[in-house]
Amino acid sequence: MVGLRDILRDRVICETGVPTTRADIHDYIERLSQRLDVDAARQRLAPDTIRPLKPRIRPTKRVSATALAAAWRTLLAETDASEDDKRLLADPETMARLGAYAANIENMIGTLKLPIGVIGPLRINGIHAEGDYYVPLATSEATLVASYGRGAALISAAGGVSAAVLNEGVQRAPGFAFDTLATAGLFAAWAARNFAMLKAAAEATTRHGRLIDLTPHVEGNHVYLICRYSTGDAAGQNMVTIATEALCRALIAQCPHQPRYWFVEANLSGDKKASALAFLMGRGRSVTAEIRLPGALVEQHLHTSVERMHDYWRMSALAGVMSGTLGVHGHYANGIAALYLATGQDVACVAESSVGITRMEIHGADLHVSVTLPSLMLGTVGGGTGLPTPAAGLRILGLQGAGNAQALAEVAAGLCLAGELSIIGALAAGEFGAAHGRLARDRR
Repeated sequence: MVGLRDILRDRVICETGVPTTRADIHDYIERLSQRLDVDAARQRLAPDTIRPLKPRIRPTKRVSATALAAAWRTLLAETDASEDDKRLLADPETMARLGAYAANIENMIGTLKLPIGVIGPLRINGIHAEGDYYVPLATSEATLVASYGRGAALISAAGGVSAAVLNEGVQRAPGFAFDTLATAGLFAAWAARNFAMLKAAAEATTRHGRLIDLTPHVEGNHVYLICRYSTGDAAGQNMVTIATEALCRALIAQCPHQPRYWFVEANLSGDKKASALAFLMGRGRSVTAEIRLPGALVEQHLHTSVERMHDYWRMSALAGVMSGTLGVHGHYANGIAALYLATGQDVACVAESSVGITRMEIHGADLHVSVTLPSLMLGTVGGGTGLPTPAAGLRILGLQGAGNAQALAEVAAGLCLAGELSIIGALAAGEFGAAHGRLARDRR
């Protein structure tokens, strides 16, 4: 009888063209074959339409104690969750503020408790952000707050980072399908000529959003319209979707060249993913920050030299190119995710927001360091920024409400620079492993 081991081995050989010598693949196949034979594997992987489903969680947008209790009755009966779990998630403070969550969640069962640390002061000398900032960071990763705090201390000791928002604009990219390339081309040309009409249709849906550009992209008999908006102090994801829906309906109503079908977003905008388009054009707010660090401060705070920092950056930049990353940096996602959680941003936007470039140069005895983040998706109004704990985070920063989104973007860039300095310093000084061993493994 042919075994599971033989099937998996044959598949590996078929896909590669040669017998594999990777020990990890052989080890995995061996362990799997000991657990399951072919018949058992087929049975586990087959669709199961016989066994009754567990009770469905009733979908509801309404946030209320009654709806929450109904969901918990199912969870307590059907899962390993306990009354203690219910009390932890649906604690008295959460229950007292249920109305605050009504616009942000469906099927609500409670709130998440995640530790929030703070670093600072982080001195920013920006076009929009100026002064010393205490930055809240929500994370479950030990060493993260300590590392960013160390970078912030070095930055502030050197007089702070210079930071500037370079550009802003959030894309939405509807797609249209036609019978022929000729019709697609006529449609694209008509859309470009009627920008003013389309702009009016889009902007009628929002007080703060503005359509600043519309770029047709023709691919065969498909047309993508890259619609770029300014969004005020909001991150603006919902804003640009609603505006683009109105734009498309006005276009379909008046254009003589009709598509066979269309979609309000055809996956060209870079929404919630790292993309070359967002890297080059920007998505959200494009920001850069720089600092010049005296060698003595580098040695004092990071226990290494300017030369060794530059050595590490040069080697890691080449490795980033070889691995195919979009941009080259150490760990923007750590700081961006922690800041987004603490201030009510759409955390899924870390995918595009953490793309960028870190660069180092030696200037005499000093180290020049810059970061550039072309697609920071964040805001200080709308979304989750008004929820109780994110609102507190924005107040700690002094950046709650309208008029503060550009400053928050510059603080985010300064935060990323602090993180780059600290992690590169730890690696250059040979302290990276020891720091994680000291802070991340202490579970007392």
